[in-house]
Amino acid sequence: MPELPEVEVTRLSFASRIAGARINTAHMGKPLRWPLGCSPQTLHGQQVLGVRRRGKYLLIDLSAGLLLLHLGMSGSISFGHDLPTPGKHDHFELVTSQGTLRLHDPRRFGAVVYALDESDAVAHKLLGRLGVEPLSDAFDAARFQAALKLKKSAIKQVLLAGEVVVGVGNIYASEALFLAGIRPTTRASRISKPRSALLHGAIRRVLAQAVAKGGSTLKDFSNADGQTGYFQLEAMVYDRAGLPCKVCSGPIKGIRQGQRSTFFCMACQKP
Repeated sequence: MPELPEVEVTRLSFASRIAGARINTAHMGKPLRWPLGCSPQTLHGQQVLGVRRRGKYLLIDLSAGLLLLHLGMSGSISFGHDLPTPGKHDHFELVTSQGTLRLHDPRRFGAVVYALDESDAVAHKLLGRLGVEPLSDAFDAARFQAALKLKKSAIKQVLLAGEVVVGVGNIYASEALFLAGIRPTTRASRISKPRSALLHGAIRRVLAQAVAKGGSTLKDFSNADGQTGYFQLEAMVYDRAGLPCKVCSGPIKGIRQGQRSTFFCMACQKP
């Protein structure tokens, strides 16, 4: 699943090129996770003002309203003037004066949703409960620690839930917890102030590094230019069960938490 770094890498790869474009036509293919919420013709003639990100959502600001775009489990964006003929897994397309924006989504768990603005009930339903952005100044270490004190679940589950901090998906939660030396099964409320400060810094560091490396391409992720990421080549624990820890040489352990794979080092990460 594309996580926050992959979504941000995608945004950076086309945002400046589509800004200011006029939408000539819009096309919907097979139904996605949620309905568009308007006729595609509603988008015709509108201007693209810019592209933002909120958690794992891309927000495309229009002259009248906005589009909320989610890549789902396997989605990717392409943008350019000379895209090939749409295939069976291309389910949304904006043809603009500056190029064509296309959503490719084999599993159709992604979505493109129209809303009047962020206060619209549709937008609020999708964005209203998202936590603070981890790469923004609003991600404060003291507030992060205070929020963890209220959570009785395992710390990795709290990070994945997205209510305390948004967008720390499965790969990056495992990596940040390793960097902070915290075992993923540790109850969030038990994490001390010094250790939560370490985790706060680790989250920011891991996510920033992932964006710089173009995200992680485990199967088929690529940005709007078709470029893959390579953060996964530098992973310390993720998907390395049974392999030696890069720090202590002990075996990396793999477990299941909430139907997701978790990887950690028993020696380097303490309860």
